[in-house]
Amino acid sequence: MNARLNIMGIPAAAKAMKHIIAANQALGALGLTPELHELVALRVSQINGCSFCVDMHTKELAHAGADATRINLVAGWREATVFTDAERAAFELAEEGTRIADAAGGVPDDVWANAAKHYSEEQLAALVLHIALMNTFNRGNIIVRNPAGDYVPGQMG
Repeated sequence: MNARLNIMGIPAAAKAMKHIIAANQALGALGLTPELHELVALRVSQINGCSFCVDMHTKELAHAGADATRINLVAGWREATVFTDAERAAFELAEEGTRIADAAGGVPDDVWANAAKHYSEEQLAALVLHIALMNTFNRGNIIVRNPAGDYVPGQMG
């Protein structure tokens, strides 16, 4: 299977993509751990059905030494006992922020308040921007049908 379009093969589009990737990488300076960054990316990608990103973030987590049980249970985080309350708050914010069209009025106040209990304003800013950027990456990959399975850890970073 081949992608419909190689965005990175179009110079102006590749330049724009590099800026989006750099913006996402810059979020690390706002205090999220690399593992939480990848876990949230994986959850958003699962919700959106972006196989390319699910492949990428699963492999990045494994490559960084994340526990396989935690990686495998991201999709079922609500019933899993392997996540902290802070991680659960991040997953909930990621889900609500990704499923905005399903909830008139956007992210509910209680979801925001729960996340704010666990994260500083800088970390909340990182989560909001990361969730938004992951949705951008997912949609782009889904539109062009980027195939999954061949990602090599570190390839994008």
